Amino acid sequence: MSEQKTVYLSDYQPYSHVVESVDLTFRLSPQATRVLTRLALRPNPERPGRNDLRLDGEGLKLISCAVDGKPAAPLIDAQSLVLAAKDLPDAPFILETEVEIAPEANTALEGLYMSKGMYCTQCEAEGFRKITWYPDRPDVMSPFKVRIEADLPILLSNGNPTASGKGWAEWDDPWPKPAYLFALVAGDLRAHSAKFTTASGRPVDLNIWVRPGDEDRCAYAMDSLIRSMRWDEQVYGREYDLDVFNIVAVDDFNMGAMENKGLNIFNSRYVLASPETATDDDYARIEAIIAHEYFHNWTGNRITCRDWFQLCLKEGLTVFRDHQFSGDMRSVAVRRIEDVVALRARQFREDAGPLAHQVRPESFVEINNFYTATVYEKGAEVIGMLKSLVGDGGYKRALDLYFDRHDGDAATIEDWLKVFEDATDRDLTQFKLWYSEAGTPRLKVEDSWAEGVYTLTFTQKNPPTPGQPEKQPKVIPIKVGLLNPNGDEVVPTIMLEMTRAKQSFRFEGLAAKPVPSILRDFSAPVVMDRKPVAGERAFLLAHDTDPFNKWEAGRALAKEVLAEMALKGTPVRSDWLDAVAAVTFDATLDPAFRALCLRLPGEDDLAQTIHAMGRIPDPAKIHAARREMAGALSIRLGEGLHRLYKDLDDNAPFSPSADQAGRRALKIAALQLLTRRDGGKLAASAFARARSMTEEIGALAALLDVHQGEKELVAFAARWGRDANVMDKWYALQIATAEPGEAAGLTARLIETPGFDWKNPNRFRTVIGALAANHAGFHHRSGAGYKLVADWLLKLDPLNPQTASRVSTAFETWPRYDAARRKLARAELDRMLVAPALSGDLHEMLERMLAAG
Repeated sequence: MSEQKTVYLSDYQPYSHVVESVDLTFRLSPQATRVLTRLALRPNPERPGRNDLRLDGEGLKLISCAVDGKPAAPLIDAQSLVLAAKDLPDAPFILETEVEIAPEANTALEGLYMSKGMYCTQCEAEGFRKITWYPDRPDVMSPFKVRIEADLPILLSNGNPTASGKGWAEWDDPWPKPAYLFALVAGDLRAHSAKFTTASGRPVDLNIWVRPGDEDRCAYAMDSLIRSMRWDEQVYGREYDLDVFNIVAVDDFNMGAMENKGLNIFNSRYVLASPETATDDDYARIEAIIAHEYFHNWTGNRITCRDWFQLCLKEGLTVFRDHQFSGDMRSVAVRRIEDVVALRARQFREDAGPLAHQVRPESFVEINNFYTATVYEKGAEVIGMLKSLVGDGGYKRALDLYFDRHDGDAATIEDWLKVFEDATDRDLTQFKLWYSEAGTPRLKVEDSWAEGVYTLTFTQKNPPTPGQPEKQPKVIPIKVGLLNPNGDEVVPTIMLEMTRAKQSFRFEGLAAKPVPSILRDFSAPVVMDRKPVAGERAFLLAHDTDPFNKWEAGRALAKEVLAEMALKGTPVRSDWLDAVAAVTFDATLDPAFRALCLRLPGEDDLAQTIHAMGRIPDPAKIHAARREMAGALSIRLGEGLHRLYKDLDDNAPFSPSADQAGRRALKIAALQLLTRRDGGKLAASAFARARSMTEEIGALAALLDVHQGEKELVAFAARWGRDANVMDKWYALQIATAEPGEAAGLTARLIETPGFDWKNPNRFRTVIGALAANHAGFHHRSGAGYKLVADWLLKLDPLNPQTASRVSTAFETWPRYDAARRKLARAELDRMLVAPALSGDLHEMLERMLAAG
């Protein structure tokens, strides 16, 4: 491995030259694609003096290079092509290069590669340098013209189509963009098409391009796209700006999707859906990801980030926008709960371990390693807090100013915060700490009551993280409501703005000591430390008017009970069982919300909670306690659970609507609990008569959870063996429900099946990721889980470093376990670190994780 170089935010300098225009010609061939590049350049006045021209490139075979038509002799190394300043005009000039690349051999899936005979690209973050010599950085923006030559029926690139003929097509993207937004697709594809008329009356052609035979599974993705376009006009005032919008579904893709200007490239699992092949969760993800990539058209494309340290500027804002959209399309409350569950599972875990980093990092070695939950999910939470602080009106004024001021710019976090300061007349200096300090703040809460005055006192603690031992107090918006002892709300939701390390807030004129509902709507990404009085959580679960805190009360109570069971061996507490029963059978509540309340805390989540208590989590005991809790809940809900299931078991035609999805979620939650009582009879029947993938996979999961379902697994594979996206569920479900001591062995056996294509990122993440997600199985005392995951990371790394690096985060929590498990995990981390030819991506992650031990 070559020596890794650290890049620092403080070292930023503008690029030496301005790229006025880009003309590209691709002559496609699997092993010998020729790329002809014509760049119109001029010296950048922001970099005075005569400067060398340094272009990025990796794995390129240079055929020719010319400046203003005259052959040039650049200096070339493994990563760059340099033309000396003395050999360049001190004026505008034309640089022409021709290179040869081999897309078929590109297993890293970055740059131009092939997926089952189709040419496609992935250029974010630094993939364009694998296509041609170019300043591969986000602040170099230019219009692109592209000509594609190939004996293939469909030839696509960014922008608008301008001309085509047999074996060629030309595209023109008039909007300046950085190279990471470039895209090209060529292959035998079919279009699912529609029309859209913008608010100003401009027609837009919409196409979703898929492989032959998949055209009938694009309707929901298209519907999601149209709703996204209309929502962005209505809520943010943003119209689409080209004549055509294309989406392409690709089977081999490292990410979920990519927002390339006018030509979004998607992992096929986030496009293709039918009731028979996609679950309700799949439909929700398709809706959210389609929206996310479309929203990037303005928050990421028209306004991009100046450098990769500002990644959260485009990703955090766009995640926040797709969360808003999904809430409006479905249930604001349910979506908020699901977002927080994901945040705590991924980002809180990241913040609590060796991979903790700022929302805007100050340095990186491999930028691909910073496409993290902190940048995306915490970045979105920071914007949500900002919106709470300035109000809806202030947020709208600031966003309008942002779009007006920075359209066509490569912007920074400073630019982003400045528009809020200018639009709302607020000083956001202290708020900026959310971008510059890592870690999850802990918020200690104490209360007092005297003579009609209720006082809440908050103390914030910002724990040390790698490289940041000392932290300053942050601005924390805390939404609070107060309830009377009879359950009535005496103080509706108000927002308290905490700015100091310790701060008190008084509520006067109350007739009785209230029950506080704190951090409503999860108004800040913090951990709240508060010892509630006996019965308070059950009271809030029954009476709180804030949906998030109503759910949170039940969740916190469940975690408290589970922790007691895992640490002390105590039985399931009746107060939790009674509280959950009351919510389960409350027909006035949203079925989706009731289903969430029936979902037990995850094992990794509980391990994180126990670790935060200063105790060492035991994965085996946590697993046993969780199973015991589920069994006790099934008994407590009694025959009412069976009646609930029957009431929800209707014959209505399938719809992916939020209402129907919520009913199915509650029905399947009931089925899983009932299966613990009847040994699988009802689930077997449900599997046989399932009318949707949601019902089919839900029944199969219930059977596997009680160690049944072998016949159904065989039937499932026979029916869906040719559908890779569906079979991913088959693999994942078996590993997820395997007993701890069997998980690694089962995974090893599944790896030997013909369908395990380890070079496909989806299949690799599904199988190896499922083992990592089986908490007790991965952390089994034998160390078999650690060894198997490490073996496969080392096998994948030479071919696809990006996927290997991301899956390696399975090891990020290794320091929180007992000495025996730490020794086993560290041995695997050490073994990987010294492997020959280790990629920079994986090497950096291993070093960061090992630094914690």
